[in-house]
Amino acid sequence: MNSSSAQKIDNDLQPEHGVDQYLTFCLAGEEYGVNILKVQEIKGWSEVTPMPNTPEAVLGVINLRGTVVPIVELRRHFGLPSAEPGPTTVIIVVKASDGKGNVRTMGMVVDAVSEVHNIAASEIQPPPPIGEGSEKRSVAGLATMEERMIILLDIDDLMNNGVLGLLKEEDTDV
Repeated sequence: MNSSSAQKIDNDLQPEHGVDQYLTFCLAGEEYGVNILKVQEIKGWSEVTPMPNTPEAVLGVINLRGTVVPIVELRRHFGLPSAEPGPTTVIIVVKASDGKGNVRTMGMVVDAVSEVHNIAASEIQPPPPIGEGSEKRSVAGLATMEERMIILLDIDDLMNNGVLGLLKEEDTDV
């Protein structure tokens, strides 16, 4: 391989200016995406420790290398039909910022991880004006990739206003 071939490969892997990378995943037959910079890791499905007095969408917690991480089942949170964990079920561990300098680590249970897409800001359409509530705010936009619609999530809003907003303030210091 010559140096120009290596440069071409490196350029293909790097996002262009004005382009963000999104990790996409499946949930109830639909494809969702989160900004890859918010993803800490992808962990295979494992049982969680249930916590009393938490919203239905919060399955419980896991110990991730000494850190207690709340786990949210996105199907339940979005009001989608539940499904038993399967061989492709994973937990996407994300870091959500509250806008005040605080960062929280949360895990999201999803059906399967798809791939990473480079999506230009110009390719993102605003969500249509249907419904109200935190789930609507948590949708950052919609993008079409290879004739598939991808629902792009604002992970900071989803975790802070959607999921953690359901918890009492004293319970969020996990």
